[in-house]
Amino acid sequence: MRTFILSVIFSLTYVISATAQESDSVAAPGDWYLLDPEQDHFQGISVEKAYSTLLHDQPSKTVLVAIVDSGIDIDHEDLKSVIWTNVGEIPGNGIDDDHNGYIDDVHGWDFIGGKDGDVNEDTYELTREFIRLKKKFETTDETRIRKKQRAEYEQYKKIKEKFERLKTKNTQQFEFYDKLYSNVTHSIDTLKVLLKTNKITQENLDQFNSNDPALLYAKVYLLDIFKNIGDQISLEDFVAQLKEGLDYFSVIVKYGYNEDFDSRKIIGDDYADVYQKNYGNNDVKGPDATHGTHVAGIIGADRKNNLGIKGIADNVKIMSVRAIPNGDERDKDVANAILYAVNNGAKIINMSFGKPFSPQKEAVDKAVKYAVQKGVLLVHAAGNDGKDNDTEKNFPSRYYLGGKEAKNWLEVGASGWENNKNLVAEFSNYGKKTVDFFSPGVQIYSTTPGNTYKNESGTSMASPVTAGVAALLMSYFPELTALEVKDILSKSTRKFDHLTVDKPGSKSQIDFGELSITGGLVNAYEAVKLAQSLRNQRVGKK
Repeated sequence: MRTFILSVIFSLTYVISATAQESDSVAAPGDWYLLDPEQDHFQGISVEKAYSTLLHDQPSKTVLVAIVDSGIDIDHEDLKSVIWTNVGEIPGNGIDDDHNGYIDDVHGWDFIGGKDGDVNEDTYELTREFIRLKKKFETTDETRIRKKQRAEYEQYKKIKEKFERLKTKNTQQFEFYDKLYSNVTHSIDTLKVLLKTNKITQENLDQFNSNDPALLYAKVYLLDIFKNIGDQISLEDFVAQLKEGLDYFSVIVKYGYNEDFDSRKIIGDDYADVYQKNYGNNDVKGPDATHGTHVAGIIGADRKNNLGIKGIADNVKIMSVRAIPNGDERDKDVANAILYAVNNGAKIINMSFGKPFSPQKEAVDKAVKYAVQKGVLLVHAAGNDGKDNDTEKNFPSRYYLGGKEAKNWLEVGASGWENNKNLVAEFSNYGKKTVDFFSPGVQIYSTTPGNTYKNESGTSMASPVTAGVAALLMSYFPELTALEVKDILSKSTRKFDHLTVDKPGSKSQIDFGELSITGGLVNAYEAVKLAQSLRNQRVGKK
């Protein structure tokens, strides 16, 4: 779920500097990621160009894309026409009509729901591993550790140190934001009353005078904020970002690093049985479907209804498989989500989530192998930690426990709209051996619950951009296998001749081509050209 973290404010300085940095960039339209670099001068995927030229008046076939995520608002005005319906189920009759093991799974399934509700927040895998190992080693005399337990004990010490360090750090951040937000809002509310205004401005603060030290402090406090943010952001937006930071760290402290929180009480499954399948409920939206709804819109928002946005693929159905909470996803749920998607006809599975530990990886590996055997393309977000996936662990992974590789897997990093040092998103993970290519993932405008739309950033957005292009290819070229689609997407990426970019997570710079396997950026137009060429070759051979 850490891949879900799209924008987090770590300090007042960070908020101001990040906002100022964005203002230095060339502004981009909401649909920049669909545009063509040559025609529109934004580093998009040329999907509109592909539709207006190569694909004009061409036939297509509906492709089913499963989105393993936090849930999807299936009633959204821009999505309801593309939501998958399980024709084998009779809605609401409480019977497993199609005998797939899931009752009333009309539009998908929720593996993090139970009879009496749904999981929204969960702990981190680090916390769960700490709890597991703590039970084994907390009271153990280190001098009496058996040789066969030594490696696991050393792992326990590392995990304990990391858990305690991160819990302390995030608790401090929460306390910082709690105090800052309280001071700012109290100052604003107090001065609004005294100034008899609904809006605090620098001008009305300058005119305000008082002999009360507390009121003067509030005035100076807010004036200092205005001085720092300048015209880069409004006071209201600044307060909203503070609240976002406060809420973010509140969830981390209350759930992420909370040893006493157990989400499985809500689900009611036998968590120890990693291969248990028939649990959950049919609520494919869940308590907070923001992330999954945004992902769904990128892939397949209705292109013909003159509402909101245009999805990348114009002939898809979207299956919602809910398995990702606000916290770290569980391997058991991920494995079952993949199996459900495959068994119910999905040709592409988008996975915009990730974590640094995978204690039940064997179960996930089995599900991935099954998907590969069934010819399903797996598209995964590389992560938002600004790290090298060649050296840092990020799960789920294309690599099985034995070291072999899932061939139908695409790992995607995030890019921006500028053809300069800012091409790679500063938060994106990368990897010369592990990340296939980059895809638009900065300020992506898409659907959100309740018929709304907003910009989000993350490899969580880059992954569905790629999944959308893959669905487009499978739709117009249904003869292509998942492996062929992966090969086409990789070979057709746009290259940048020795473009030097800012290296994510570092102050240094690097050749863009060194950050991924292909050294390129996904491009729908070039992918369609390559697919057409392959089709023509096959027709010629016949």
